[in-house]
Amino acid sequence: MNTIKGGEFLIKEIKAEDVFITEEFTEEQQMMKDAVIEFIDREVWPHKERFENKDYDLTEEVMRKIGEMGFLGVSIPEQYGGIGMGFVSTMLVTDYMSAATGSIGTAYGAHTGIGTMPIFLYGTEEQKMKYLPALTSGEKFGAYCLTEPGAGSDANSGKTTAELTEDSKHYKINGQKMWISNAGFAEVFIVFARIEDDKNITAFVLDYDKDNPNGITLGEEEDKLGIISSSTRQVFFNDTIVPIDAMLSERNKGFKIALNSLNVGRIKLGAACLDAGRRIITESTKYANERIQFKTPISSFGAIQKKLADMSTRIFASDAASYRAAKDIQNMIDAKLAEGKTHEQAELDAFQEYAIECAIIKVFASESSQMVSDEGIQIFGGMGFSKETPMESAWRDARITRIYEGTNEINRLLTVGMLLKKAMKGSIDLITPAMEVGNSLMAIPSFDTPDFSEVLSEEKAMIEKLKKLFLMVSGKAVQTYGMDLDSHQQLILCAAEIMIEIYVAESAVLKAEKVAKLTSEKEAEGQIAMAKLNLYNAVEKMNTVGKEGIVYFAEGDEQRMMLMGLKRFTKYVNQPNVIELRKTVASKVIAKNEYCF
Repeated sequence: MNTIKGGEFLIKEIKAEDVFITEEFTEEQQMMKDAVIEFIDREVWPHKERFENKDYDLTEEVMRKIGEMGFLGVSIPEQYGGIGMGFVSTMLVTDYMSAATGSIGTAYGAHTGIGTMPIFLYGTEEQKMKYLPALTSGEKFGAYCLTEPGAGSDANSGKTTAELTEDSKHYKINGQKMWISNAGFAEVFIVFARIEDDKNITAFVLDYDKDNPNGITLGEEEDKLGIISSSTRQVFFNDTIVPIDAMLSERNKGFKIALNSLNVGRIKLGAACLDAGRRIITESTKYANERIQFKTPISSFGAIQKKLADMSTRIFASDAASYRAAKDIQNMIDAKLAEGKTHEQAELDAFQEYAIECAIIKVFASESSQMVSDEGIQIFGGMGFSKETPMESAWRDARITRIYEGTNEINRLLTVGMLLKKAMKGSIDLITPAMEVGNSLMAIPSFDTPDFSEVLSEEKAMIEKLKKLFLMVSGKAVQTYGMDLDSHQQLILCAAEIMIEIYVAESAVLKAEKVAKLTSEKEAEGQIAMAKLNLYNAVEKMNTVGKEGIVYFAEGDEQRMMLMGLKRFTKYVNQPNVIELRKTVASKVIAKNEYCF
């Protein structure tokens, strides 16, 4: 069992056999995947026009059908009404359930994630038995009331209050929440409020009955750019009375609950971008094969082939990273259970351990989703701008993914911040390898010609060099600024970009290598080409941000030495033929008339 810690991918060599890929789905998982695809094709895809016309009732109706199928409680244990499957299966269902419209993707993700998991992870046994069976069956839906007009990314600054009543048996909640997904049909609210002058907010779980609202009023549905039929409203609390046993976990623990809930939400959001991207590529390919210009299908044009190849590469890489991290999380949950920990504590430990990877996947997959949908419009040309085709709604739906579950800017900053905290606590040793990299810059580089005869061996060697680049840049940044590093956000963003690209590039390379081992190099030709292409793009990006960072914090001879190190760590022995790689990928997609990886 893989026991690598969160963030350790930066200092350890990871092997293909250590990662999980979707080609390894069990028979049960494959059946689950097929069932979700069939459901989406039947209940959602044919009704895209209704979803784009604010049909909130349809969203609720589809969500109830999802509950009837058992897909609202994939990871919830059977004693609470779920089906008790592992986290990889949870990711799988999220992946394919979010394929046709962001309205269902958001409703599903908000309900099964932040609307349900805090109760499972932090609730008392009584709270779990009261709420989880109804939430997993679709009898009731959950909403997560955290964001306020003045408290977005700074979630702990919320002004909503919870005041203990004179009889000390209830709390009286007053305040305003906004951007609350599923608010229009939710009957279970997780609400964050501050008690007196507490440092941190506290969480409560409460019922909402529209016939007996208990001081709760809902704003009108928000008029949004995308996810049109996802119910999004403001929620107002005016002397809302809740019993003291409605508190979730303990007083002052609300901020911790919010952060840990977001870890789960981030990686699931990455999964929610995947099949949506695959469908966009498939629809774009079909159109490119059918659209005739200058007496030939536009799919025969190199400019279109470049787009299809780049789109496929981004989704392939996002897929590889998402399921790799999901299995690492599942492995840790299983290990903690074997140690005798409760299921709840095992999950909490695992999500906290891999919080860095969760943030990485959220950023890369959401930006890939936006890129793919944008290029989809471009392939369709003028038709892509029309509501008659699915491209423009896909583009609008993709835009929110870079904002919710923490903006991508916040998530980039978090990746580096969380890594440094791990290093300071001694749970991961960055200092020793960083010093080794620093010393190696003074040494004469080897001029031996390496043996790259094995599949993707040069790419794996390049990834090891890129890890040294990260250690060089981040190590020097910490040495230069110490505890004041937080005030140099643009520098942190440079380091975060390198870290994100390393994790995703490594994931794609290891997935392609594993597919080649499971089949053959010939059969894995497309995957190998995408792994190489993604790595090339990552190296180009790292060159740019690495240079920005080095020039910012180093001067004179030190700067020149580090720039030479940057060049050494990003230099290929055999420069990849990027155009041929794109042709290889595009030819397979075009021939199959769909995303086929």
